[in-house]
Amino acid sequence: MDNSPQESSLNPNPNPNPNTYTFDSPHPIYSMAFSPSSSSSSPRLALGSFIEDLSNRVDIVSFDDETLSFRPHPHLSFEHPYPPTKLMFHPNSNSPNPLLASSGEFIRLWKLNDDSSELHCVLNNSKSSDFCAPLTSFDWNEAEPRRIGTSSIDTTCTIWDVERGAVETQLIAHDKEVYDIAWGEAGVFASVSADGSVRIFDLRDKEHSTIVYESPRPDTPLLRLSWNKMDLRYMATILMDSNKVVVLDIRSPSMPVAELQRHRASVNAVSWAPRASRHLCSAGDDGQALIWELPPAVTLPPEGIDPVLGYSARAEINQLQWSAAQPDWIGIAFANKMQLLRV
Repeated sequence: MDNSPQESSLNPNPNPNPNTYTFDSPHPIYSMAFSPSSSSSSPRLALGSFIEDLSNRVDIVSFDDETLSFRPHPHLSFEHPYPPTKLMFHPNSNSPNPLLASSGEFIRLWKLNDDSSELHCVLNNSKSSDFCAPLTSFDWNEAEPRRIGTSSIDTTCTIWDVERGAVETQLIAHDKEVYDIAWGEAGVFASVSADGSVRIFDLRDKEHSTIVYESPRPDTPLLRLSWNKMDLRYMATILMDSNKVVVLDIRSPSMPVAELQRHRASVNAVSWAPRASRHLCSAGDDGQALIWELPPAVTLPPEGIDPVLGYSARAEINQLQWSAAQPDWIGIAFANKMQLLRV
C-alpha cells in the first residue's frame, strides 16, 4: 500500500466479501505472525492457540494465492507450553528454514526445517527455577536482528542478545506491569504499561527514559504499542476498555496528535502499514477491522475522521497483523478463525 488511497472492496458492512479468506483452527487462536520471506506472493503464517493449560500449539499454515486456499503444514506445527502471548519470525530472513520466536514464561526460538520444527534455544533469565514472571510481549529488532526486547509483568524490559543467548541489559521500565514493547531504531525502544504511560528508552543512556504520553485517566493501563516504521516520529497505542486509538508524535510529548474513535467497543490491536506512513489498522471487540488514513499534517478536525476501509467479522477480533512482505494482506484472529483480508 502506498500513500495514495487504494481501491478495495472491503467496506463497512458484514456481507461476505470476496477479498477475505478464512482458516478454521481446531483451537481458539490468539497469537499470529506473518513470515517475512518475500520469495513468494503467498503468505505463510504461524498461529498460536489460546487454551488455558499447558497443552497449546503453534500451527504453520500457508495461503495459496492461485487456488485461494489454505494449506496446513502439520509436520512444522509443534506443542507449546502455555498460550504463546506473541509469535514473530526472524525479521530479515529469506531462509527456507527461518527462526520463529514465541513468548510465554520464556522466549523460545524454533527452527522450521524442511520437514520438521525443532526447539533452537530457550532464553531464560529467571534466578529461580520455581518462578518466572510471564512475558506479555516482545519485539525483534529489524535494524539489529541479534536483539530481542521483552516486556514482563514484573515491571521490567529485557534486551537479549540472541546470538549469544545472553541478556544484554534489563531495565525496570515502569511502575507496574509492562504490556508491550516496540523497537524504533537499533538502540531505541518504547514500552507501555499498566501505569498508563508510554516511555522511550535509549540503550546509550539506560538510566533515563522519556515519557511521551500518560493516560488521561490516572492509572488506566495502556495495552498495545505500534511504532510507525515508515515515519519514526509517530506511534499508536490503545487504552484498556477504550474505543480509541491514540496517535502520538514523539516530538510533542503528552498531547496526542490524533484520537481515532469510530470503534463501537474496546480496541484490542493496532498496526501501522508496513510501507505507507499514514495508514494504520485497528481491530476490536465490535468485530471491526478499520483502516485509517491520517492527513499529511496529522491534525484532525474536531469531529475526528472516518476510516477509509472497514471490515466486519462475526466475533470480537483479538489480534491483527499487517504483512510486511505482502503488504496487501492483513490477518485478523477471532474465536477459532484466522482471516486474511486483501486490502
